[in-house]
Amino acid sequence: MLDIVGVLQSEKNAFTRSERVLADLILHDVEAALKLPIVDLAARADVSPPTVTRFCRRLGCDNYADFKVRLAKSRFVGQRYVVPESGPQTVREIAHGVITGIQSTIFDTFDRLAIDALERAAETIINSSYVLSYGSGGSSSMAATEMETRLYRLGLKASSSIDHQAQIMRAAGAPADTVLIAFSLSGNNVPLVEALKVAGEYGISRIVITRSGSSVSSEADILIPIDREENVDIFRPTPGRYALLAVTDILAQTVATRLGPSAVASMRRIKHQLVVTRDGDDSQPLGD
Repeated sequence: MLDIVGVLQSEKNAFTRSERVLADLILHDVEAALKLPIVDLAARADVSPPTVTRFCRRLGCDNYADFKVRLAKSRFVGQRYVVPESGPQTVREIAHGVITGIQSTIFDTFDRLAIDALERAAETIINSSYVLSYGSGGSSSMAATEMETRLYRLGLKASSSIDHQAQIMRAAGAPADTVLIAFSLSGNNVPLVEALKVAGEYGISRIVITRSGSSVSSEADILIPIDREENVDIFRPTPGRYALLAVTDILAQTVATRLGPSAVASMRRIKHQLVVTRDGDDSQPLGD
């Protein structure tokens, strides 16, 4: 479906003066524009109705009615992505917003932690023969690869995948007693849902870290919910990824604590190589 709002923004400089006036009127308030008859829109732009019709056809629409249908579908992205609200401008203001957003997210994540689910997830991982870690799209990809890193340092067999097709294939070909950990910040990742369904068909235990009540959460055997409101400032990176990272660290440390000596032995071997080849002492983190 043609993204009318996107076309209005990207093609604006190529419009005639009258077309730019129309584009500005529409982008300023998409909801209001949707309610205007063609005569009223033309009057506000100080152009004729036929000019509005020609404008609609230039945008790839059959007529004004078709334009409004397509505009209505484009508007679901939200007015804040059409006319962003004014936010912090200086580095200090931006830094304050970013840091306080992270702090708020971390404290809120702690208050809402599903302790029992985390405990069951840790036990499931410990009793598994192999761990698959899935995520895609940004923050979830980061969490998936981070989980792989955390677990192989403990001596566990783990691998991550951020490719939808590979996720399905790996789930179908996984060995017995495999456990799958899936991350999704939105909970609306349709290909991930399909991969989780495949995993379920083959008896793979599925630990899902996502928004409760979502399509991804519906495929969980063990659900670790992350429920939070997204920030309205579209320029600020989502602090929600820190919630994913916090839960990843909590789960990984719980697994490490339950494993005990075997985890320590694996970590000691890794640290030995880092001290010998890189650091000279053991004061640095276990990997960068």
